[in-house]
Amino acid sequence: MRKGDIERELTFFHPNAVVTWHNAEVSRGRDGIRKYLTRMLQGPNKAVDSFNADVNVDELTILYGGDTGIAFGSAVEHFKMASGRNFDLPARWSATMVKENGQWLIANLHSSDNLFDNPLLDSAKRTIGWTGAIGLAVGLAIGIFIGRRRRTA
Repeated sequence: MRKGDIERELTFFHPNAVVTWHNAEVSRGRDGIRKYLTRMLQGPNKAVDSFNADVNVDELTILYGGDTGIAFGSAVEHFKMASGRNFDLPARWSATMVKENGQWLIANLHSSDNLFDNPLLDSAKRTIGWTGAIGLAVGLAIGIFIGRRRRTA
């Protein structure tokens, strides 16, 4: 992930894996995952320049039989957006793995962020605050200017 090697990342996924991404898009299978990552990370219309994460596992994998397991935990994800903006996003994740031909593969991965408290929301609140303050100042200046012109007329 840190190297941006999509093909290497795909080797950890089951051929029929399902991934639910941060933007609520769902990819199915390695081809679907590849298409999503390529669209987001490469080409002239990419949204993300680079992405990596510091991942923590909450506890040992919960095993169901000898060939299925569920893992979950937290992460701090580091995004460098194509727009130049950088931010770190605290996240939660869960994954279901299956053992096939002696190898554990990710069959399902779901990543989630705090909708109510995150850096993107904080940035939007600041932007709204500044926009409102500037709008108020411009409105007052126009009001004073119009008021003075009416008095002199």
